[in-house]
Amino acid sequence: MKLILQFLKPHWKLCLITVLFMIIDVIGALIIPTFAAEMMNLGIAGVDFIVLLHTCEKMLVAALISGTAAILGALICADLTSKVGADLRSALYRKTLLLSGSDFHRFGTASVTTRTVSDVTNIQFALLSAFQMLLPVPIIFIISLILTFQKDLVLGFVLTVVLVVITLIMTGIMRSTAPRFRALQKKLDCMSQVLLENITGVRVIRAFNKQAHEEMRMNGQFSDYATTSIQVNKRFSILDGVSFLGINVLIICVYYCSGYRITAGHFQIGDITAIIEYAIVSLFFLMMAQIVILTLPRALECCNRIAEVLDYTPTISNRTDLGSAESVKRPEVMTFQNVSFRFDDADEYTLKNLNFICRRGEITAIIGGTGSGKSTIASLIMRFHEVTDGAILLGKTDIREMPQAQLREHLSYVQQRAWLFSGTIAENLRYGNVDATDNQLWHALEVAQAADFVRTLPDGLQSYVAQGGTNFSGGQKQRLSIARALVKQPDLYLFDDSFSALDFKTDAALRKALAPEVRNAAVVIIAQRISTILHADQIIVLQEGEPVGQGKHEELLETCPVYREIYESQTKEARENG
Repeated sequence: MKLILQFLKPHWKLCLITVLFMIIDVIGALIIPTFAAEMMNLGIAGVDFIVLLHTCEKMLVAALISGTAAILGALICADLTSKVGADLRSALYRKTLLLSGSDFHRFGTASVTTRTVSDVTNIQFALLSAFQMLLPVPIIFIISLILTFQKDLVLGFVLTVVLVVITLIMTGIMRSTAPRFRALQKKLDCMSQVLLENITGVRVIRAFNKQAHEEMRMNGQFSDYATTSIQVNKRFSILDGVSFLGINVLIICVYYCSGYRITAGHFQIGDITAIIEYAIVSLFFLMMAQIVILTLPRALECCNRIAEVLDYTPTISNRTDLGSAESVKRPEVMTFQNVSFRFDDADEYTLKNLNFICRRGEITAIIGGTGSGKSTIASLIMRFHEVTDGAILLGKTDIREMPQAQLREHLSYVQQRAWLFSGTIAENLRYGNVDATDNQLWHALEVAQAADFVRTLPDGLQSYVAQGGTNFSGGQKQRLSIARALVKQPDLYLFDDSFSALDFKTDAALRKALAPEVRNAAVVIIAQRISTILHADQIIVLQEGEPVGQGKHEELLETCPVYREIYESQTKEARENG
């Protein structure tokens, strides 16, 4: 509830206008039966037709005011809930951008997607229903009970008892279904996760002929969700029956009691119509409120799930007392000082005792076996993870002492798995430099050895790129990602195994063209292939997270057994392959 109030606060004017129109609508809906009873009593008494006509005019005006207020209230309410939904989604999106890799994995991709799309939609619908069908209920109860008690005390008490009993039943059912709605949302997360896995991993499923197994797994998730939904719907079907029973019982009681009350002269025949209309309007809105009650437990659980993300404190965040970091103009662009790193849920260090300097105009290469921590170094440089011990300096400043956005302004990152965004090639290349000209884009493509295949495309730089770059091969995506990094022209280039999908000829041509382009910047290359880093100014060899060698290629061949073993295995493999 606190979350909803927080996001309603900026739109308090719309809230007040919506409530005002709803109140006018409710008052009009209850005044009409009063005028109807008055007309009936006047007709029975034989009053002049002109008096009846004036009463009819009053009913018509009340109906017009009530109808207009209902339409305007609905339109403003729809606008209000749409704005709240947009604000919620924007807040969730901004918060997910602040989460580190470990934070994001804590919630899961499927869960974050469900919270941003489905949960916000549920809150929007519940909020819309609450304004239109739940908010008028207490107002209608109060006004209808006052009008009923004015006409007859006995029937007023009967109406009060029926309304209180049905309200208590509704409250009890809502409380009993709240835990099931909580379970329902968790099952929706599981269902989304399995569905996402099946869609993204469809080729693996087909390759291993596991369609039947995955179908059974998916059906199991569907069945669990359906079973819980049925349990919830059974409770609300009971509530529907109770509400209809309450309406019929009340009408019977009114007719039963009214005969004696009319005979005794306590009220007139027309008053029966008014009291029944008050009761029907009250119970009609009460039944409409059931729809809201159906959504409230789910909406409250959705609020809790969204609040869980919004209130979460990221493990990596900017300090509030940070000033502007100094400009990086030094020869030493980045320095690792005794850096060690351990994941939060791990007992052992992933990286230990890293000490090296990335200098401007030099290439620093990092090589090692699978699982040695090479890509983790890239994450630490980008500050996707926080160092456990030691410090990483950009210039003279610890990267923890500067805003993350400012740190990344000085870096260009080409990740191991090349990723392109839907749009055009030009839009992707300008991702790091929106002001880059077409000539700069073509130059970056030339250096990245991607210009030839881009020119063959019908639309050149304006050629369409599918989500993730799925309409290009792995090598083409890598070359486009490298070109995107070159367009930015940063102080440090970080290539995380970015040449793995390239053949040896393209790799050699790219590295040769790359050398003059990065002479004024530091370069870090994380690689598996020795051929990629032969001419690096310094090579750091990792084994199980620890540096076991550091130097140039020739030095390491003589002094580092691990590096020599990697070199010999790869050159032997190259000779065997011809």
